[in-house]
Amino acid sequence: MAATEAHSPRTYGNFRKPRASGLRGLSLGATLLLFGGLIAVVLTTLISLWLALALAGVLALVMAPLAVRDRHGRTLMQRGAVRLAWWRSTSSGSNLYRSGPLGRAGGGTCRLPGLAAQSTLSEARDGYGRPFAMITVPATNHHTVVVSCDADGAALVDERQVDIWVAHWGQWLSALGTEPGLVAASVTVETAPDPGVRLQQEIGANSADDAPELARAMLRDVVAAYPSGSAQISTRIALTFSGAPRAGAPRRNAEEMAVHIGTRLPGLTAGLSMTGAGTAVPMTATELAEAVRVAYDPTVAQLVEEARAAGGTGLTWDEAGPIAAQEAWDHYRHDGVHSITWAMTEAPQGEVFSNVLTGLVQPNRDIARKRVTLLYRPHSRAEGARVVQQDYKNALFTAQQSPLGRASDDAEVVAARKATEEQAQGHGVIQFGLLITATVDSAADLPRATAAVDNLAPAARIAVRPVYGSQAAAFAAALPLGLVLPLHTALPQTVRDAM
Repeated sequence: MAATEAHSPRTYGNFRKPRASGLRGLSLGATLLLFGGLIAVVLTTLISLWLALALAGVLALVMAPLAVRDRHGRTLMQRGAVRLAWWRSTSSGSNLYRSGPLGRAGGGTCRLPGLAAQSTLSEARDGYGRPFAMITVPATNHHTVVVSCDADGAALVDERQVDIWVAHWGQWLSALGTEPGLVAASVTVETAPDPGVRLQQEIGANSADDAPELARAMLRDVVAAYPSGSAQISTRIALTFSGAPRAGAPRRNAEEMAVHIGTRLPGLTAGLSMTGAGTAVPMTATELAEAVRVAYDPTVAQLVEEARAAGGTGLTWDEAGPIAAQEAWDHYRHDGVHSITWAMTEAPQGEVFSNVLTGLVQPNRDIARKRVTLLYRPHSRAEGARVVQQDYKNALFTAQQSPLGRASDDAEVVAARKATEEQAQGHGVIQFGLLITATVDSAADLPRATAAVDNLAPAARIAVRPVYGSQAAAFAAALPLGLVLPLHTALPQTVRDAM
């Protein structure tokens, strides 16, 4: 981050995507393959020129899918792998989900589909005695706690206070790298129509029996008219801890992780008080199950609010999923509504102001429900130092490849050098991504929601693309469930890097 002058608005930037360590943007594996192929072609010329030309043609055909990229930086090999995975998914029918009494999954329950199908929900108490829900994903041995925040908002707040909030938010994110066992975090801002149940309950509980008729009539008009067009904004922060065994210690189970998270949670929520997040309270098991249920079936939002106001028992984790879901190539249908999820492919370039994402997270009249999720994966001190040093070396290597030099390469070297200096001064290093989910009532509204996101993304200085072929997984990742997508992929990390 950088400030131009003391009286000027503070700007933020230097969001870096680590460069590949290969030649001209190629990965290291593709570069080694290219060099090995060229050496083989040269040696083959000693045997036969025609054979060497044939081998060169084969090398070009092999390298083309690894070198040719689209405007979002994806190679032909990656796009082909996605198409192959989608064909296998539709052929096996795994893109269809049916639950409930007549379903084939969950034994008559409505469990979550896809990546969260095996997840379980338990409840414990933290150091302050507050109950908190903990989601356990056995496949990755991850345990997630969700914190609900009542964000203050930046309306009528001076720039100095906003800068203080941003500074404390940066410090809070930087401290995540030192949290024992914490592997990921996410911030979900969801906007949805306000059903008005809470307003009706609040007015009913505070109305006097002897109030004037004019006041009663005015309040009745407010209850009837206010929910129309109003929006409900929810902010939730998910913190994911790993139960992997430490050096010389056995693997920790859910009960031990609940104790560990309970001791860390008071400090983490207290650190949010200076970031503008407002009151940060852990979500209970019932609250989390209701939030996920409404995400999959927005039509029950008012029923959930009414049941909560009436003091009902609430939903369980086995009732939080949809009755039916069907994944298409470019959208996701679940319980009568349709959703599209986009992923960020390019972070803001240059310097931006603190309100760069304001338009993106605000309610939009063309989208019934909108969910913007920032995904974070913090690095430890040692990992952060290694990442920034490697990025600086790769930037230098790329700049030295051009004999005349390019201004963009020189700027990359300066930015990478600045990142190493800031990391050496104690700043944290964290990976981040962004998912946008738009949910509409019918398929006919999908083009209008797509056009709205296409207009909002450039205003936020980011580039996004629909998550083709993985809409169901992206929808689940945008929910506060603590899913770390790189650990759920079919290909190992080394193969993905080579591609």
